[in-house]
Amino acid sequence: MNEREFLFTDRNFERIRSLIYAHAGISLSAAKVDMVYSRIARRLRANGLKSFDDYLDHLDANPEEWQSFINSLTTNLTSFFREAHHFPVLAQVALDARRQGRAPVMLWSSACSTGEEPYSMAMTMIDAFESWRPPVKILATDLDTNVVQQAARGIYPLERIEKMPEADVKRFFLRGKGPHKGMARVRPEVSALVRFQALNLLEDRWPMKGPFDAIFCRNVMIYFDKQTQAKILARFHPLLRQDGRLFVGHSESLTHVAELFRLQGKTVYAPTVCN
Repeated sequence: MNEREFLFTDRNFERIRSLIYAHAGISLSAAKVDMVYSRIARRLRANGLKSFDDYLDHLDANPEEWQSFINSLTTNLTSFFREAHHFPVLAQVALDARRQGRAPVMLWSSACSTGEEPYSMAMTMIDAFESWRPPVKILATDLDTNVVQQAARGIYPLERIEKMPEADVKRFFLRGKGPHKGMARVRPEVSALVRFQALNLLEDRWPMKGPFDAIFCRNVMIYFDKQTQAKILARFHPLLRQDGRLFVGHSESLTHVAELFRLQGKTVYAPTVCN
């Protein structure tokens, strides 16, 4: 491998691949060598270590380092109203659920990253029900504890919201002033609809019981192999109502679990009723 600040061997890379797969289900391709080096090298510097061998020994001996290791290797690419075609569908799902007498309507953003997705869901609910207090609860979870904390704060640089219609920005955000100029905070009425918590989807037990009217798990399955995908999707299935919907990313398909989910629209799935 190329000359770097720290010695990084093929054996180091393979061990890191094995560890992140075992602990987070993330399947790293051989093309991710440079990404792994750059991200884990930060942990070496943070811990004052001189080699990847030293860091991996440190990881074994210090359980508190595991979360930082996992956080370093997760990807948090997101934006407000990403894959916009999903949100009118979500609005209809929620309105249909309420017409059937359900309150609150239960939604789950299962890989919420820095919060743009669940806040977009909340804004959609406010518009759909034409109320700042819609009968909705949104659970937002993510593997990365750092981004969960950031999401809960609900504060973003203005460039993160510049693609939204100006009228929506004015309704749903408060612009910072003085030392906070250039930033915007999600309005309290929006953040009140969302509850954030850290969750590794590979954990043996999930604290939520459902049933959910909709689950968003978008652009997550691409990081898992088929076996891990099937395992997680099999756990989503009983948590969704029979008329609920599972939303996935634009490059993701659930054809390998057709016994669990059937396509209902562009990257929108309904649970298959199991006999």
